[in-house]
Amino acid sequence: MIEAEALRMIIHEYSLSFYGTVLILMMFFSGIFYFLALYGFFIKKEGVRRGRIGGRLPFVTVQIPTRNDAVALRCAKKCLQFDYPKDRFEIIIGDDSDDRDVSRRIDEFAKRHPQVKVTRRGSNRGFKAGNLNYMLKRSKGEIIVVFDSDFIPSRDFLKKVVPPFMKDRNVGCVQTKWQYFNLGQNRVTKLASAILMVYHNILAVLNSRNNVSLLFGSAQAVRKDLLVKMGGWQEGSLTEDVEFSLRVLKEGYRTVYLSNYETKGEVPFTLKSFFRQQRKWAYGNTKAFLEHCKWILFGKNLSPVQRSLLVFTLVGYVSGPILVLFTLSGIISFATGTPSPINIHKFLSVTGWMLLVNSGFLAAALVALGKEKRIRMALSVIGSSLTVGFVVSIGVAQGFVKALLRKRMDWYVVPKTGEKANV
Repeated sequence: MIEAEALRMIIHEYSLSFYGTVLILMMFFSGIFYFLALYGFFIKKEGVRRGRIGGRLPFVTVQIPTRNDAVALRCAKKCLQFDYPKDRFEIIIGDDSDDRDVSRRIDEFAKRHPQVKVTRRGSNRGFKAGNLNYMLKRSKGEIIVVFDSDFIPSRDFLKKVVPPFMKDRNVGCVQTKWQYFNLGQNRVTKLASAILMVYHNILAVLNSRNNVSLLFGSAQAVRKDLLVKMGGWQEGSLTEDVEFSLRVLKEGYRTVYLSNYETKGEVPFTLKSFFRQQRKWAYGNTKAFLEHCKWILFGKNLSPVQRSLLVFTLVGYVSGPILVLFTLSGIISFATGTPSPINIHKFLSVTGWMLLVNSGFLAAALVALGKEKRIRMALSVIGSSLTVGFVVSIGVAQGFVKALLRKRMDWYVVPKTGEKANV
């Protein structure tokens, strides 16, 4: 009995000490998000850039990589409606499907639209990056535009992304802001949208104003000659967009972020797909940082502010395992503590203080929701953060740790609501 009591006390002391250490880390990351919230509150939204494109228009290849996603046809339909000379762009659907019905529908669509080509590799080797590289070899465009299959571009998309390339040869990539047409579907989509809103409305803007913008993976454009020169996308990468962006920066080129122009896409609508998406992004971004950390930390052409922004953007996913450890150590220290009467006043004051100092992300989310005129989603986002958010943090922790341990992780196709649509 005495030994059990001694063991309980030892576990309690160690868990309480560990809890205090992790709390400091939690407060540190929360403080960063409070800063982002403050920054986001005061930054002014840029006006929409207008004006005609003058001179010779570059030929554009639109690439739509897909795997068992018939919704890619919806994206292709929208691309066919681009307000851009029809003889100055082509569309390639990179079909990695092993679903014959999906491939049949893609072929039938391409037969009706001569401007659309279909490529097939017969496998999903190298994941999305491998598909993009395969299409690259068959692309005629001077500029390569990439859409994930669930995106719905507007008619003027090409007229927005092409001008930066024409104005400045040092521009290697152009990225448009994302918008989400299914954000109100359920609690999962609301939280998934809020997370991306924080990034697109605050952090990506801060990165852009400090000339360290990164690609997002869809609704983006890249110079073909730069892609070829740099050996294409990194095959097998789960975030080939981020990894390529770092190489672009290292070579002295810029990525332009069009924060004032939106392209609609989908966010995950099931907890399982959201969990896997965040795990994949945590793994891919952390892996990209590890591969380029020497340049990010010690490269001569980066300022201290730029280094800090890149580190936080890429390794900020460490907040996932920190949250998990914080919760587990708190539970263990509470469960092994000596029972005592509950002091309601102390309990409420301590709980309130803990919520306040660790709610930096929620503060940033509220600012982002305000900028998107979606503040009515606030209560749902807060509730989802305290429930769905913790579950997803476990996935983030898995991805982060796997990347640190150099373990392999497979690519995952996020299910689309649009797959049920008549496309």
